[in-house]
Amino acid sequence: MSEYKAMLFDLDDTLLDRNQAVDNLFLILLEECYGNVEDELKREMLLTFKEYDKRAYGINDKTAVFESFFCEFPPINRLIQIQDFWNHHFPQCFSISEHTVNLVKRIQEHMKVAIITNGTVHRQKAKIMNSGLHECFDVILISEEVGLEKPDQRIYQLALNKLQVHPEDALFVGDNLEKDVGGPKGAGLKGIWFNPGGMENDSDIMPDEEIQSLDELLHYLSPKQFTR
Repeated sequence: MSEYKAMLFDLDDTLLDRNQAVDNLFLILLEECYGNVEDELKREMLLTFKEYDKRAYGINDKTAVFESFFCEFPPINRLIQIQDFWNHHFPQCFSISEHTVNLVKRIQEHMKVAIITNGTVHRQKAKIMNSGLHECFDVILISEEVGLEKPDQRIYQLALNKLQVHPEDALFVGDNLEKDVGGPKGAGLKGIWFNPGGMENDSDIMPDEEIQSLDELLHYLSPKQFTR
């Protein structure tokens, strides 16, 4: 097996559980706008909110998500500054497991590690700082900060330049086939699809490997380096 020199990661839905963060944000929304809600209605509201959020994933302005939701479920107290509410609360709704942190640190003992994430500096940096990930990575690139976003091949090359690693010596791990597999492969990296839910690949993008757990990344540590 090749001795890879760098492993690059996506952030949302790879290192951080965005789905759980949306659940946490919804609880704050209930408390501020609705008060006590019966469990059955709460479940219906959560599913609806997550569907609106899913449609707007990757769109920075979340006003349409809340306005659509409020039309369907009129609140007792309506938010005035919707985007401010999202920007303030959502980054604080993320957490990371100690196991994932330890896994990244273990990989970092043997190769360089980086994060490339699309999004605004304010939100993405807050997520990274709140979860403590800033202490675990050699390079962190946020699309708004560098003026490039995945799957533009230049953003992967920028990270490799900062890491001082050639593309063929690097791996990219993420949940999005276009941005985390197709883009990196086009830039010469090995693309690993993180697919914990076992989703079907209905695209023409072929990952070099598909994994369901980040623990599977440990086999990229060479036998000489790898110790249990």
